[in-house]
Amino acid sequence: MLFISIMKSNLLSNIYNPTDLRLLKEEQLAQVAHELRQFIIDVVSVKEGHLGASLGVVELTIALHYVFNTPEDLLVWDVGHQAYGHKILTERRENFHTNRQLGGVSGFPKRAESVYDAFGVGHSSTSISAALGMAIASKLKGDFSKEHIAVIGDASIASGMAFEGLNHAGVTDANILVILNDNAIGIDPSVGALKKYLTAVKNGKNPKQNNIIKSLNFDYSGPIDGHDLPTLIKELNRLKKIKGPKFLHIVTTKGKGLQQAEENQVKYHAPGKFDASTGEIHLKSEENLPPKYQDVFGLTLLDLAKKNKKIIGITPAMPSGSSLKFMMDELPDRAFDVGIAEQHAVTLAAGMATQGMIVYCNIYSTFLQRAYDQVIHDVALQNLPVIFCLDRAGLVGEDGATHHGIFDIAYLRTIPNMIIYAPINEIALQNILYTVQSVPLNHPIAIRYPRGRGVLPKWETENFKNYQNIPLGKASCLKSGTKTAVLSTGAIGNNVIAAINELGNPETIAHYDFPFIKPLDNDLLDKILISFDQIITIEDGAKIGGFGNAVLEYASANNFTKKIENLGIPDIFIEHGTVIEQQHFCKIDVKSLVNLFSNIEK
Repeated sequence: MLFISIMKSNLLSNIYNPTDLRLLKEEQLAQVAHELRQFIIDVVSVKEGHLGASLGVVELTIALHYVFNTPEDLLVWDVGHQAYGHKILTERRENFHTNRQLGGVSGFPKRAESVYDAFGVGHSSTSISAALGMAIASKLKGDFSKEHIAVIGDASIASGMAFEGLNHAGVTDANILVILNDNAIGIDPSVGALKKYLTAVKNGKNPKQNNIIKSLNFDYSGPIDGHDLPTLIKELNRLKKIKGPKFLHIVTTKGKGLQQAEENQVKYHAPGKFDASTGEIHLKSEENLPPKYQDVFGLTLLDLAKKNKKIIGITPAMPSGSSLKFMMDELPDRAFDVGIAEQHAVTLAAGMATQGMIVYCNIYSTFLQRAYDQVIHDVALQNLPVIFCLDRAGLVGEDGATHHGIFDIAYLRTIPNMIIYAPINEIALQNILYTVQSVPLNHPIAIRYPRGRGVLPKWETENFKNYQNIPLGKASCLKSGTKTAVLSTGAIGNNVIAAINELGNPETIAHYDFPFIKPLDNDLLDKILISFDQIITIEDGAKIGGFGNAVLEYASANNFTKKIENLGIPDIFIEHGTVIEQQHFCKIDVKSLVNLFSNIEK
């Protein structure tokens, strides 16, 4: 009996890739699912990462690789939060412990990492378009047998881009299979009319003749239990024989197999470190820690909204991550989660602004990229005073290249009428949030702030609600000096402060905080360019087109010839790792700045 038990527990350890998986008998796959689920729990409990989504698709992952001939058949995972099981089964099990670490396995599917990762992802709702493109290309090349599968969640499929893909696929004969993984939750619970429709379908309350997917010319099947391996395999084998666009609706439980993850799906989306056997999260003491910037935003906005009835809050599917949830809980009529719909969020905000509302549109910097046309056409061109609150601006750490908010300065600075502000700390953030609703704002403004914690441990007890108006377009001197002026924008300025302090406050180095990237404080900049031998700019954003470029442009236009050195993110995509590791690579961490300033002193 002991020998049999050991053999049963070793199934996963003998699976290097899907070819090995397909050698197993179908009745053995339930054991593989159990082992795979436990493997994910064991690694993520120690190394951190996205948990609930991958636990929810364990059976689907196994069934897909068992039935289809991957990597020849092409499998695209939407967003990729749920792809851990896929990575473990596709030649990365032995290295999976390096997930999201510098030089290790990426937290998302990545073409450069594996032939099994058919398409690189990280943002939502791209899978159907990508898989359809692959399917059409296969047909044009004369390959009519290859399968193209897109796995998309019920939150992601509500996005406009997903519907654009469905709309096109339905008028083709492309060999594409769209699998809807319906668990009623993304990072936060799914919202909107489509969610209500899917709930009705799951509950058998929607007449078959009203099926949206069938109306789009897909061969629709489901909903079926996404944790029932025999049923999944049977249905996938049936669909494999059908050509043209197909749609399989499966119902799963996010966090399946870990009780706490099933019961608290928001918290266990990415829970941090936890006990693998009990599921209990290892609590970190937050005593005497600075607040998270997102909470400074959320608490400040709630306080302001209670006093000003014109204030509106909008977020596309990130109420918890942005902390807009504080306002949604207390003032639900004026705080909106619009789902994964960044373009809609921006133009919705613009529409409200035309009616005199004061709209705070909170979008992660990396996701505002998805609504660039709306920012230009619907907001800036009409000079509407929408307040863009760009969370996760700068380097974000382990999520890596798909999630860094490093392009916003460059892509917003070129837009007429746009104001760009980057607070150096929590007080500056709350004061700009206060200022833009207390003084007439005649232009749109983007307020960019980083992921993680600030620098003021007692902000909420000593500084919260001590609001002050910020003079628009002004910079300030934080430390005087004689030879070299360091100009920083945003929270990266705290690295400059720490480096200067570590060097004992050298008298030759001055430090200036330029929170307004557009418009620049030209009066102060004139004085700096006249007074100092050398200028160094530093930003937590792309150097090309960024704050440093703005200083260079001004100096050139006004015939200043002083030496100006720009520090920031170089012209490459920065891979996953810790923020400190990423800053060190870009030479904007404290240690690198100490070395730079030391050499200047010499």
